[in-house]
Amino acid sequence: MDIFEQTENLQKEVQETVITDAEALEKFRIRFLGSKNILKDIFGEIKNVPNERKKEFGQLVNKVKQTAEEKFAALQEQFQQQNTTAETIDLTLPGDVTNLGARHPIQVVKNQIVDIFKRLGFAVQEDREIEDDWHNFTALNMPEDHPARDMQDTFFINVNPDIVLRTHTSSVQVRTMENQKPPIRILSPGRVYRNETISARSHCFFHQVEGLYIDENVSFADLLQTLDFFVKELFGKDTKIKLRPSYFPFTEPSAEVDVTCFICGGSGCTVCKQSGWVEILGCGMVDPKVLENCQIDTKKYAGFAFGMGVERITMLKYQIKDIRLLSENDTRFLEQFKSAR
Repeated sequence: MDIFEQTENLQKEVQETVITDAEALEKFRIRFLGSKNILKDIFGEIKNVPNERKKEFGQLVNKVKQTAEEKFAALQEQFQQQNTTAETIDLTLPGDVTNLGARHPIQVVKNQIVDIFKRLGFAVQEDREIEDDWHNFTALNMPEDHPARDMQDTFFINVNPDIVLRTHTSSVQVRTMENQKPPIRILSPGRVYRNETISARSHCFFHQVEGLYIDENVSFADLLQTLDFFVKELFGKDTKIKLRPSYFPFTEPSAEVDVTCFICGGSGCTVCKQSGWVEILGCGMVDPKVLENCQIDTKKYAGFAFGMGVERITMLKYQIKDIRLLSENDTRFLEQFKSAR
């Protein structure tokens, strides 16, 4: 029997060998694929093969090896699946209970805020979280050396100091004003970043919802009525608002908005620090300089803007004392909000 015939017989043996268990499979592997497999001895005979047939012989041996590898891999996977099924499935056991998830409290509150303003005609507008200096600062009346920049500790991108992680969603408003002619009525929810020390009251990232309305004859009275409707819808019809003068570089005049404490009804408690009021957002009339930066005619158009932190409202509404709980994904904490909608 010549070497070619022996090799062809090995090919037939590989194909016809019946393997029914893991022990037989291991013997098959040792014979054809082990470190001292029979194919090595066969291939060693290539020196005795005529030169014109060496290629043919090599291809034949490789075919036997490839067939053995494919058969071994297929049977190995088959036996592993059988063992796994036999070891892990007990059909007499009761089924596993699937715990249903729930909306995150931040998402619940954000959706409530968005739904309220949608009823007032505000359209949701979202955009990038990595911004350039112009849209995040300069267009909002904060030139390079303006002290208002110190109000926000910023994350800068090292490769380009003019690129930052946005510190507010006001940058979305700037991009909208640049690309859309008034009237503009948008709401811009999203995540923002500030280089602050993480504590129970502050975090390096959080969520905002900001609103912008620009049209002819927009007044501070329009802003007041809009916010009054919002707080009554979110906290209850008996909620009252109070505006305190404040400062923001992109609005003038500016105000902080307080609402009667929705925990104690204004009588005083630990949440409102016995004052009966809690601060929820900032607002004001859009500074004409901001409108000019976005090529909007200040003689024809005016507008108002407002912004609020979703975490702050969430913490007040659900009496959460540590903002870090909102980003730790602890199911023991989150499962408390299964009934929240």
